[in-house]
Amino acid sequence: MTLTAAPTDASELRTRFDAELVAFLDRQGPDWPDGAPRGIFTALHRFVLAGGKRLRPLFCYWGWRGAGGADDRPIVVAAAALELFHAFALIHDDILDGSDHRRGAPSVHRVFAELHTRSAWRGDPETYGRNTALLCGDLCAAWSDQMFHECGMTSAQIWQGYRVFARMRTEVIAGEYLDLVSGVGDGSVASALTVIRMKAARYTVTRPLQIGAALAGAPAELVAALVDFGDPLGDAFQLRDDVLGVFGDPAVTGKSILDDLREGKPTVMMAMARDAADRAQAARLRELFGNPELDAAGAADLRAIIEATGAREKIERLIRVRADAARVALAQVPLAEPARAALAGLADQAVHRQH
Repeated sequence: MTLTAAPTDASELRTRFDAELVAFLDRQGPDWPDGAPRGIFTALHRFVLAGGKRLRPLFCYWGWRGAGGADDRPIVVAAAALELFHAFALIHDDILDGSDHRRGAPSVHRVFAELHTRSAWRGDPETYGRNTALLCGDLCAAWSDQMFHECGMTSAQIWQGYRVFARMRTEVIAGEYLDLVSGVGDGSVASALTVIRMKAARYTVTRPLQIGAALAGAPAELVAALVDFGDPLGDAFQLRDDVLGVFGDPAVTGKSILDDLREGKPTVMMAMARDAADRAQAARLRELFGNPELDAAGAADLRAIIEATGAREKIERLIRVRADAARVALAQVPLAEPARAALAGLADQAVHRQH
C-alpha cells in the first residue's frame, strides 16, 4: 500500500525550529555564570545548529496537528526542544562509540581533545575531551527540559506531553545500556532488534509523535494507536542508519564508514552476517570486526562478507517490511489532515534517505 504525501513545507518548519533554538540559546548567554569559561556554551551553540534532519521535532509537530492542534508558536518551541535532547543523545553516543565525526565535523569530544592539544595543557587530551563532552551532553538534556516547559502552553498541556517525554528519556538511556550489554553478549539478531527499538526507533518516531498528540489533548486511544505506525517506521529508520554506517558515502552522511566496524557495533546486519557466515567468513569476521586498527582494506573485506552472506539483502527486505507495516498502520490511525499526508512523506524520507 502506498500513500502519496500532499505538499507540506518541511523546510519552512525546520527553519522555524532552528529560529526557536537560536532564540533559546541566545537567552542562555546572559545567564552563563560569571567567571565560567564559555567554551561549552560556544561549542553547543555550534553543534546544535550545525545541520541535522530535525526529524524528531517534525514528528512531534505532526503528532500535534494530527490530534487537531492548530499551527502556532508553542508547539514549534516544544517540538524544537526535542532537538536539544537529540543533541544530548548524539554527544553521549559518540563518546560511548568512540566516533570521531558527526555531521561532517569532529564530534564534540574530539573538538575539546584537540583544543587541549593545541593549548598544550597538562594531562591527557582524550580524558579532557571526553569529560567535557559529557558535561555538554548533560547541559543539552537540562536545556531540553527547560525549553519544553517554557514553550508557552498551559501547565495541564505540558504535563500531558511531559509524561511521554520522561518515558522517552528513560528508554533512551536504558537502550544505551542494553547496547553496551549486547556488545559483550550473544550478539544475536533478537537482541540487536531490541536495542534499536529502545535506543533509537521509539525516540526518533513513536515518542515524538505521542508527545505532540498528548500536548494537543489527544485521547489515550489515539496516543496508543500511534505506536503501530511509529515503531515499525522507527525500526526501518535505524536499520537504514546501520546500512549507511557501513555502505554510505561519508561525504553525504558526515560520518566515517569505519567507526561502526571498528567499534564492533552489534547491529542487526552484522548479526545476520555472522549467522550466515561459513567457517572462513566467520574467522575473518572475528579477526576484523571490532578491531580498532581496522583499515580501509579490512573494511572492504567486511563489506564483501556482508554482501556474500546475504545480510545486506535481508536488511533491505526487513526495512521494506517495516516500512510497509508503518504505511498500513498510518492509513488506519484517525488523524486530521494534513498530518496524515505529511507523515507519509516523512516515512518515505526516513526509509529512502542517503544520510
